[in-house]
Amino acid sequence: MSHMNRRRALQLLAALGTTGLVAGCGTDDDGGETVADGSPIKIGLVAPESGAGKAVGQDMVNGFELYLAMHDQRLGGHPVTLEKRDEGDTAKTGQAAVNGLLKQGVLALTGVANPVVMSGIRDIVEKARVPLIGSNASPVSLQSVVYIWRTSYVLDEPGRALGGYLKERMPPGSRVVIIAPEGGGSLDVVQGFRQAFGIDDPRIAGEPIWAKASANPGENTYAGDIRAALDRDPDALFCHFTGQAAIQFIRQLRRTRPAYTGPLYAPGFLTEGNVLNEVRGVLLDDDDNLLPGTIQTASNYSADLNNAANRLFASAYRKTYNVSPSTYAMASYDAAQVLDKAIRLAGPDPTPQQVNLALGKIGQIDSPRGVWQFNQPRTPQQKWYLRTVQLDGRLLSNVMISEVATLG
Repeated sequence: MSHMNRRRALQLLAALGTTGLVAGCGTDDDGGETVADGSPIKIGLVAPESGAGKAVGQDMVNGFELYLAMHDQRLGGHPVTLEKRDEGDTAKTGQAAVNGLLKQGVLALTGVANPVVMSGIRDIVEKARVPLIGSNASPVSLQSVVYIWRTSYVLDEPGRALGGYLKERMPPGSRVVIIAPEGGGSLDVVQGFRQAFGIDDPRIAGEPIWAKASANPGENTYAGDIRAALDRDPDALFCHFTGQAAIQFIRQLRRTRPAYTGPLYAPGFLTEGNVLNEVRGVLLDDDDNLLPGTIQTASNYSADLNNAANRLFASAYRKTYNVSPSTYAMASYDAAQVLDKAIRLAGPDPTPQQVNLALGKIGQIDSPRGVWQFNQPRTPQQKWYLRTVQLDGRLLSNVMISEVATLG
């Protein structure tokens, strides 16, 4: 998205009829009085600009830039220059991006899509003493940090949410098969699911099936692993795939014969972003009716949540980008929101260390996902939602069914 200035932001909000609802658009959040311009500040945003993570990275940029546009390009009363760098897809490229931004004198960092990159930049951020507001899922191993905060979640949490949910609902004698690509992120997700469901529960049919990890899987990459899973005669499948891997897994699962028509459960990554558009052909029949076999996911966000913050955010996002917001965009929007609050608390001439201290004092966040707050490990204490893939008009969408857990 191109940089949105004040005129564009006001046009957007006027079109939505919400200009009076946007606290902070040139006003004080608490008193509603005009805030004098603070000194200009720089915020560094790290996100993938190419490769398998490009779509996630674009959503993260969109969410942060939308918040700035709706708040007069200011955070905490200070005009913001947003410095963006490509995180790439390795720890080394992520480290280079962060080092480059630190040399620019940024007040804070945000973004980071890849858990491997998050682990790789940990020591750089902690040593620099510049706060990082991570806006995508982070690994369980990221512990005891002082300057790293996250507005998304820890990778084991969607597995824990679904594991607890299915433990109470799968009847005795039923069989759940787990399938996921090799890698640290999958290990965290699967561990969370098994711990919540019960590691020794006989309803888990054997050890997880670990598929080959691939950023660009082919049309038959998962065929053998899917056949191995279906040979266990499952009543339900639990999986963890994202991006292009999610697209190929769903396509190959639905093309397997005889067709699997049982439920598929997964973290929200499976159907987030552009995935549903790409798999439409295998989920609908020739008359555009859903084929048998439900897909249900656990996420900390659903674009159809009915609260004031989400009505504002989702409407503005759709108006600006012509698509519904993803959890990636929402978490990045919230990263801007918590920085807005913390920078205001830090005073007229904030330093990175003062902003970091203020982050611990901001309290509850009125978010599109619902109200949440940081817990002691600097991740959200938040609700988790069960969503199902349904037709919304002619569009395939993730439709919320119910709340399933509060974690964090």
